[in-house]
Amino acid sequence: MDSGRTTTPTAPAAAPQGRYGRSSDREADRRLRTVGVVCGALGLALVGWLGWSYVSKGSEMNGLLPGFQVVSDSAVQVQLSVHKSDGKAGVCTVRAQAEDGGVVGLHDFQVPAEGSEYDEVVTLRTTARATSAQLLGCAPAK
Repeated sequence: MDSGRTTTPTAPAAAPQGRYGRSSDREADRRLRTVGVVCGALGLALVGWLGWSYVSKGSEMNGLLPGFQVVSDSAVQVQLSVHKSDGKAGVCTVRAQAEDGGVVGLHDFQVPAEGSEYDEVVTLRTTARATSAQLLGCAPAK
């Protein structure tokens, strides 16, 4: 049943020019690079926009508490300094704490709309002797 012929495998025909060649790889690399640059630019634009909106929102009213003085077992005088947009009223929250860290006083102080700066010494009533005072934050009136 053997005819005596031996067949040897032949090499497959060469692929058509450009079918699997380098030009396709370069084109895919260029597309991938373009997509990466576009996504990167969109990401940077998003981060920039979020940062700008955060900074511009926070700049409407900025408060500082440059100093305080404990005047008695039931009161603390606080120097409150606020920079704000002219015509914007607001409120600043101040907290007083005792030596053990417990809150002994908490009050919202109204900031008038007139002017772009508000600098006032206010008195915060406490339930016990305070050892520190802290500005929790200022916000525009709603």
